Amino acid sequence: MPKSAKTQKKDPKTTQYEETFKVSGEELLKKVKEIIREGNVRRIIIKDGKGKSIIEFPLTVGVVITVLVPVLAAIGAIAALMTECTITVVREKK
Repeated sequence: MPKSAKTQKKDPKTTQYEETFKVSGEELLKKVKEIIREGNVRRIIIKDGKGKSIIEFPLTVGVVITVLVPVLAAIGAIAALMTECTITVVREKK
């Protein structure tokens, strides 16, 4: 499996678009932290290899990292149990 595969889905009627990344379980936490640092993220959805949503959390501009610590801990626990997963990122258009 490639390190991460990316697809993008845009809707011209909204101010948001989705990006999807396929990653291994061991890359999951690293990729989520990278996505958060990039900014303009509204929501992150993590799905298992079969496409079932495991965790979904919203992000807003003012989210403080201390609020994300429990979420990142949960993602780390999920990553330990999964071999393959998909991250869907909903972003705001610039």
